[in-house]
Amino acid sequence: MNVYTFITPIVLVLLLAEIIYSVRTKKPYYNFQDTITNLATGIGNQCVNLAVAFFVFKWYGWLYQFAPWQIPNTWYFLLLLLLLQDFIFYWFHRTGHTINVFWAAHMPHHSSEELNLSVGIRASFTQRLFQFVFFDWILVLIGFSPEAVYAMAAVHLLLAYWHHTQVIKRLGWFEKYFVTPSHHRVHHGVNPQYIDKNYSEFLIIWDKLFGTFEEEDEEICYGVTHPPRTWDPIFVNFQYWKQLWDDAVAAPYWWDKIRLWFMPLGWRPRGLETEKKDRIGYTKAEQVKYRSAQYKNLKPYLMAHVAITLAYLMVVINLSSPLSALDRLILSSGVFMAIISWGGLLQARTWSIPLEVFRSAFMAIALILVLNQNEMANWTSWTTIVILGITGVSILYFSFKIKKGQLEPVPAE
Repeated sequence: MNVYTFITPIVLVLLLAEIIYSVRTKKPYYNFQDTITNLATGIGNQCVNLAVAFFVFKWYGWLYQFAPWQIPNTWYFLLLLLLLQDFIFYWFHRTGHTINVFWAAHMPHHSSEELNLSVGIRASFTQRLFQFVFFDWILVLIGFSPEAVYAMAAVHLLLAYWHHTQVIKRLGWFEKYFVTPSHHRVHHGVNPQYIDKNYSEFLIIWDKLFGTFEEEDEEICYGVTHPPRTWDPIFVNFQYWKQLWDDAVAAPYWWDKIRLWFMPLGWRPRGLETEKKDRIGYTKAEQVKYRSAQYKNLKPYLMAHVAITLAYLMVVINLSSPLSALDRLILSSGVFMAIISWGGLLQARTWSIPLEVFRSAFMAIALILVLNQNEMANWTSWTTIVILGITGVSILYFSFKIKKGQLEPVPAE
């Protein structure tokens, strides 16, 4: 069982509710291009998490034999697991803002220049792996089962999801003990006084105990100090990895090539040093958000295909289905083609048009073949007919409505 198959619908319902509220109240919380990028990044992340789950259960299963005892999954031990998970995650999160290689795994989540519930879905492809490899294994050695640790990590993630909103303001006494949207807005701020503050995800007491707490005061500017300035989820995820790699290649000294990955943020190899700025970060008044021209008639198409791909994703990540690892890998490749294509369409890249047509056909054929091979559908079933119908309508719409050279103006900030 993949716990994410149960969490995903909850996340999507909350997201849809906030979008409806923002539209009805005319609050400028959502930018279409940014939202699609957030959803695309989250969709790709779920495919990666599937591979992480297989790795975790195998490695943690081996590690579990060394635990001095096996802790049962009673409600009070699960509550203890949540508290321990929260404490460990505080330090994992803090490390993610301190050491280069960990920031590379975490930075994509901070790279949006907006803050809304879709940003909570903008998850790094590599962060979950880093969490399980470098931190959460401690919980298995304590005696919690691999299944409980993996599931609690997902529950902990869900408990932190609602923090990514501007709709909820201050919450009075609740803020003394628990993390709230106000606390987490500060964490996503790139204002100089907000950088590297409020790492906690469930209990805010960790920040107060370890000196990293900051109240929400000045209007918050969201993003990172070096924004990716693209809607491509792949570049968003690997921007900082590329920066580190480029520095490692250019570094004159071998020792610097190695230690670069484990040095604090801002450290550069000898010979590549840059002049340090008087301050790190910028304010809302200084920010120039990234926007781009996109193809005309794209919005309804992408909105429909995000929903279609989410339904497709539920088939991919549902571990109770009889799909093999190869089946899931093939279907996941279609997902990655989709999110790459969407990033290109949002920036009016000419290569994205043929890619989008190809990936629509590929995903349909792959899904029909996999479902038939696993006896989850047959060639004349309604499932097959619906898949072919949706694909045909999509390709027809795309062929007639999306044209090279026909662009919408760059959206206003």
